Amino acid sequence: MERATGVVEQELELNLVLSPEHSVPVPARLSYGSHDPYAVHITFHLDSGSPVTWVFARELLVEGTFRPCGQGDVRIWPTRSGRRSVLCLALSSPAGDALLEAPLPAVAAWLERAHRLVPPGSEMAALDMDGSLAELLA
Repeated sequence: MERATGVVEQELELNLVLSPEHSVPVPARLSYGSHDPYAVHITFHLDSGSPVTWVFARELLVEGTFRPCGQGDVRIWPTRSGRRSVLCLALSSPAGDALLEAPLPAVAAWLERAHRLVPPGSEMAALDMDGSLAELLA
């Protein structure tokens, strides 16, 4: 049985926090697809010319819009920056650490669209296990 797939994307400008007084803008794209219903992808378009993509659980991003969560490589929490509501993303890798701020209302609106595509709790139904198994065995 062939399943319809869909993708929900959002272009955003995040701020890479360099110090409490200084940050630089980083264009990014949030992406969520029904073909990978448990994961969100954030692609950062850096000056190096080659984009960097981080992938982590959609549920982690959802929880992070309400309260601090995550441990290890990805930690997320909501806060205020002046009069703006922002979502902080602390990312750690062998290449280094980064603290980014995303506009919370834009992330929340994008998550709402992702939830319409694949409602929370229905991720297993969105996976085409039979098709994937048939492909693997072909």
